Amino acid sequence: MADTEKPWCIFLMGPTASGKTALAVELAQRFPMDIISVDSALIYKGMDIGSAKPDAETLKLAPHRLIDFLDPAESYSAADFREDALREMAEITANGRIPLLVGGTMLYFKVLREGIAELPPANDDVRRQLLQEAAERGWPALHADLGQVDPEAAERLNPNDSQRLQRALEVYRSTGVTLSQWHRRQKEGGDGSWGGNFDDFPYRVVNLAVCPERAVLHQRIADRFHQMLEEGFFDEVKSLYLRGDLSPDLPSMRAVGYRQAWDCLDGKLSYAEMVERGIIATRQLAKRQITWLRSWKDLHWLDSLDPNLLEKVLKILSANDMLS
Repeated sequence: MADTEKPWCIFLMGPTASGKTALAVELAQRFPMDIISVDSALIYKGMDIGSAKPDAETLKLAPHRLIDFLDPAESYSAADFREDALREMAEITANGRIPLLVGGTMLYFKVLREGIAELPPANDDVRRQLLQEAAERGWPALHADLGQVDPEAAERLNPNDSQRLQRALEVYRSTGVTLSQWHRRQKEGGDGSWGGNFDDFPYRVVNLAVCPERAVLHQRIADRFHQMLEEGFFDEVKSLYLRGDLSPDLPSMRAVGYRQAWDCLDGKLSYAEMVERGIIATRQLAKRQITWLRSWKDLHWLDSLDPNLLEKVLKILSANDMLS
């Protein structure tokens, strides 16, 4: 399909606490747009306060797809998201409306647009072994192990990025082939499923990123974390903790804020330490999100506190004849 024949969609991206949801709701109320959430925490049931899930009133004004549908004990991959998002986008387009994808999980946006390399399936035995080693030796030690067999992946990953370290080592130990080699093979196969080939994506995309200046963003993050606590965030995590079938190794419980609250309930942090580290971890997440966005092509940066924000967004959309 020629690019000019593809339907439009909008990627509305930005760091946590930058004001993405407010802008998305305003757009969805004024124009024929349906929101799809691009957030790895909003998918989980019972994780409402700490994930900043839109409240019932907001969802009534502007329903969000792909939120609140998975139990925290279940896993969900970027590949799962791509399949679900493309299905929802097709339905929205078939109804004559525009998919508005909103969130801060940058890997989801990348995989949706570019596809993902086909990797070997999870190996539960190897995964359990890795989690045991991490408990005994720590993730930085496993990062060093990865550096011995796949220095390219190790350089790319943070020593404490447990989820991705686990997957990289799991792939190598299960197959004898490094994660970097798997990705390289995919590229050499010429299928364009990884590494920035946008040609096969069945939509034309307007890429928007909203973010206030750094000092303002940091203050918003701190204010929001304290507000979440006032709204009952700690009790929310406590109810998950007391279920008995969840653990801090699950992707759901590794979400920023939840991880620190879990450590507090485990007696590893005091309440004050939990608050301090939760805010710091959220600011670090925002920094990673901004760094990632700086590498994204054809991106329109917008100040989320600009009084003319909506007017500027509409100008960008109109320039692409999206609203005609």
